[in-house]
Amino acid sequence: MLTLLGPKHRYCDSLSRRSFLKIGGLAMGGLGLPQLLEAEARAGVGRSHKAVIMVYLSGGLAHQDTFDLKPNAPEGIRGEFKPIDTKVPGVQFGELLPCLASSADKLTVIRSIVGLRDEHSSFQNITGFPMDQSQREGKPHFGSVISKVQGPKDPVVPPFIDLFPVMQHRPYNSPGPGQLGLAHRAARMDGDDLALLKQDAVTPARFDDRKRMLDQFDQFRRAVDSAEMGGMDTFYQRAFDVLANSKVARALDVEKEDPRLRARYGIGSSKHLGDGAPLWNDQLLIARRLVEAGARCVTVAYGFWDTHGGNFRHLKQHLPTFDRGISALVEDIYARGLDQDVTVVVWGEFGRTPKINKDAGRDHWARVNSALLAGGGMRVGQVIGSTDPLGGSAATHPVHYHDVLATVYRNLGIDPHAFIQDKSGRPFMALPSTARPIEQVA
Repeated sequence: MLTLLGPKHRYCDSLSRRSFLKIGGLAMGGLGLPQLLEAEARAGVGRSHKAVIMVYLSGGLAHQDTFDLKPNAPEGIRGEFKPIDTKVPGVQFGELLPCLASSADKLTVIRSIVGLRDEHSSFQNITGFPMDQSQREGKPHFGSVISKVQGPKDPVVPPFIDLFPVMQHRPYNSPGPGQLGLAHRAARMDGDDLALLKQDAVTPARFDDRKRMLDQFDQFRRAVDSAEMGGMDTFYQRAFDVLANSKVARALDVEKEDPRLRARYGIGSSKHLGDGAPLWNDQLLIARRLVEAGARCVTVAYGFWDTHGGNFRHLKQHLPTFDRGISALVEDIYARGLDQDVTVVVWGEFGRTPKINKDAGRDHWARVNSALLAGGGMRVGQVIGSTDPLGGSAATHPVHYHDVLATVYRNLGIDPHAFIQDKSGRPFMALPSTARPIEQVA
């Protein structure tokens, strides 16, 4: 979000002046206000509402201990967990995933993700390119692409909402809009921004006062490239319409949800794990509520899975929460009739080594990884691909990680090979020309 530097002063409602100016920057850039009107005028907002929820597993989850167990592998490779049957005949998951095993008929498990780099970052999963290339060439977050191509479904709901917290390991954090510019940056829903959206910390009268105050500050115009400011004034009022409207705030307020459903998700905790994300199941529920409210893309960073040491101890402690939350999200999508329109993707940056190290951990393993897909009108109740007997390489049907993102775009009605104009009017493609949607889920 755009931060405007200035003297820091804290109001009695606990929002600082600097924070409010940051919110103002969010309103003008992060919420994509130019496209709130421009896309609306260009294509209308009455189209079918396709959406995606992507859950990023920071650190890289051990595929051999979750969705691709190797019970017949030698000791030192097979791990501690036993396989259990799932609802899909012949398909087994690890014993710590009983809820997902019961939901397997609503899942596609890909056991043969290839093409990833040994890189502790979210960039490959989120932009479709390694971090260095993404940063050098300005490759955008896939949610920014969705924002650019499709615009908002609802004029007061941002098309792209990012629930990633700020993580200690910086490359885990959410990539920006890159060459698409601030107009297509994610709406971030945390901290003072969330307090303002909920409007429980700022009264309407004070909100109006601050709007007038913000009108007086021209410094933000010098903080943004003038090329990106074109047309921003036209949509300035809409920024405050979005912030003042209660629709997003209601979606964020899980206290309004049926307590039984919230209990089914499990609340989890907002406390960060390691230098990654928290296991905060409320965010999974919020993600579903946001897409129902009109968001097209919601991204969630979930858990910390970099288990170089104590892999099995860590998974025993945290996989039950993962199992409960992810299965509840999938079941909820189907129970609410969203499964034809809302795609769910759950994956991390790489897998883990077949060999268990001296610290009872598994190290980085980019050669192969697993991913979960659900909803999106896809064929589910299947496993795509397999790995060799040690879980070290794709043995059948390798699926490039580009193809996962290509599938997401296709499900949303976006051609991943169509040319998109960047903020300077130059054309680019969201993914390499070799990326293809996964045929088996079509």
